Amino acid sequence: MFDDFKNAFQRHNNAHAQLIIINVVIFLVIGFISVIGLIAQAPAIPDFIYKQFLIPPTMAEFLSRPWTLITYMFAHSRFDIFHILFNMLGLYWFGKLLVEYLGSDKLTAIYILGGLAGGLLYLLMFNTIPFFAERSDFEGMVGASAAVFAIMVAAATLLPDYTFFLLFLGPVRIKYIALFYVVVSYLGTTQVNAGGNIAHLGGALLGFIYIKQLKAGVNWGGWITVTLDWFKDLFKSKPAVKVTYRKEDKRSAKPASPSKASQAEIDAILDKISDRGYESLTKEEKEKLFNASKK
Repeated sequence: MFDDFKNAFQRHNNAHAQLIIINVVIFLVIGFISVIGLIAQAPAIPDFIYKQFLIPPTMAEFLSRPWTLITYMFAHSRFDIFHILFNMLGLYWFGKLLVEYLGSDKLTAIYILGGLAGGLLYLLMFNTIPFFAERSDFEGMVGASAAVFAIMVAAATLLPDYTFFLLFLGPVRIKYIALFYVVVSYLGTTQVNAGGNIAHLGGALLGFIYIKQLKAGVNWGGWITVTLDWFKDLFKSKPAVKVTYRKEDKRSAKPASPSKASQAEIDAILDKISDRGYESLTKEEKEKLFNASKK
């Protein structure tokens, strides 16, 4: 099982599966600890751990746990398996579509930006609108729904006429699927799960704007990709420096051409295209790829 997890994080263009694994692992760990705590009649510890993922509705309490703006989008209701099930199904279906067309880096960026947008709109509404402020006497919110809504609407904005085959309904264009869920969430903003539905709308709006900006040549998620790459580099093992000396015949030695590349370099360039798209290549990488294609 651990090998399967490891392989999932080593495959290129596999961000949808990686995000699902992260969500499921967090759900299982919190659930396991919570069950043990209830059986042992010591719920304080699991409640404290779970609280670190709940984003509170009031600004005063949020400022005491600001990290919940990030953690809430990777956790779900402890004892409601359908909460995580439906979110992960949506993440898989629409996430796989975005990965195919935009690559893993942009999918991850949309997920995080959607979660942030949903959390910020939720905080804004519950701290500025009296209707919601009067109903802020609950513990907090968890769930990947805002991030999934961002991915769903982003996919529908990018490929509005792409068709999913739904049980009992048959072929349905994804723009209508996204519209249906956005309308349902809007109608639910005054109901029991007002906070969750507000977060859905924040994520949906972000997904729409992200794709529109991307088409205009602006990548709102570039800073997320750079940040995550920096963290990944911290945990990469660096090969030991090895110095070798070799005598060369000056008469036969030829200067190395930067445009020529080994097969390993070409594979790395192709992997980069798969993850981030052709536009992410440097001028030298494009030249190497072009020269390799002529062989």
